[in-house]
Amino acid sequence: MHKGRLEAFSDGVLAIIITIMVLEIKVPHGADFAALKPLLPVVLSYVLSFIYVGIYWNNHHHMLSSTKSVSGGILWANLHLLFWLSLVPVVTGWMGENHFAPATLAGYGFVLLMAAVAFSLLQARIVAHDGPGSVLAHAIGRDWKGKVSPLLYGAGIAASFWQPWVAGAIYVAVALMWLVPDSRIERTLGQKEAG
Repeated sequence: MHKGRLEAFSDGVLAIIITIMVLEIKVPHGADFAALKPLLPVVLSYVLSFIYVGIYWNNHHHMLSSTKSVSGGILWANLHLLFWLSLVPVVTGWMGENHFAPATLAGYGFVLLMAAVAFSLLQARIVAHDGPGSVLAHAIGRDWKGKVSPLLYGAGIAASFWQPWVAGAIYVAVALMWLVPDSRIERTLGQKEAG
């Protein structure tokens, strides 16, 4: 099965997720800058979530560029990822509206953790489909970021009830870790085309 339909569907879902998140930011009631102050937690949570969705979109694109076809297992693994990402607007709004309260930070971390697990499962399905000598298998190598991220999300969830600011710092740190586009796949594809 060709991957084009999977890519188009995923791109559409991710675009809708971002649209839903921005619609949660309400227009302030007031014409001065002081009216923006109550929106600060909502905007900060939106910015962080926008970055996370952008990271998933970017890495999803790179991952799918390494394969020529998809299987039924890949389709279901992709839907699993999209399910967890579709919950990002809910936990983003909950966290922002409640000024990063402990339970909201834990819920946000849980959704991030499950999205990371789902991404790893999708990656594993693609490697299983394409084989251990595939471009993706070669490109991801040991995948240290993919292994460290869930551990950090778990630490963030635990820290939510102890020191909420630590949980927020962990979530920002993981986003910063992934913010630089993963060049492993681009580099591996470039070497394959050159060789």
